[in-house]
Amino acid sequence: MIIRIVLAAALAAPCVGCASVTRGTTENISISSTPAGATAELSGLDNPTACVTPCVVVAKRSADITVSFAKEGFEPEVVQLTKEVPATGAVGFAGNIVAGGLVGMGVDAVTGAAQDHKPNPVIVTLKPIRRMAPPSAVKPRGKSAKPAPEAGT
Repeated sequence: MIIRIVLAAALAAPCVGCASVTRGTTENISISSTPAGATAELSGLDNPTACVTPCVVVAKRSADITVSFAKEGFEPEVVQLTKEVPATGAVGFAGNIVAGGLVGMGVDAVTGAAQDHKPNPVIVTLKPIRRMAPPSAVKPRGKSAKPAPEAGT
């Protein structure tokens, strides 16, 4: 029994500080638009995903994500997400120095566990499509409004 506990502790010790263990390899990305009800298509995921705003999508931290918004009567909008290492990710990644070593750092680097997508939440204000005003009726200048006389009268 004691051997099993020691063995389990020895196997778990390398990942105690890993960001992949403390933060996970996925994150929730909140997406909203003004007006609500736009279709948001996410590319860069294993499976292309679409949702109607407001919505939340679970994505791998390592994914290179682009969100395309579309709504009838509004100009389309595209937002490219970037990846940053926040303080919490840096702490988990740095924990590898103490507990995980190079293996833990490699796992975190491949999975992107130390990264967060920015901006999150993704918020856009859609612009209405400008419609051209119909041309106004132009009256010829200097002519009378009387109808032309008929020939032979």
